[in-house]
Amino acid sequence: MKLEQALGLEEGYFMILQVYYDIKKEKEKQSQETPDLTRIRAALFWDTNLRAIDWERQFRSVIRRVLERGNQDEIDEITRFYGLKKVKAVELTLTKK
Repeated sequence: MKLEQALGLEEGYFMILQVYYDIKKEKEKQSQETPDLTRIRAALFWDTNLRAIDWERQFRSVIRRVLERGNQDEIDEITRFYGLKKVKAVELTLTKK
């Protein structure tokens, strides 16, 4: 508060800045926890709620489904999210069958 007074700022100015920063960081963290769901058709996962998927634990099933039934935009998004190495590893298991 002394710093705000010395700089002639409104009371709570730095607290508001901190809250905006915290919100931004949390959104960045959440965006890394799930793929961009606007690029994935809900119909692709007709048998489950997209928001209920554990994207890390169920990565093999997710990648497999997108590779088998997804369009190029969906494949690109899953590749961006999981990384090419992880997608290729799952793809290799599909071609072995």
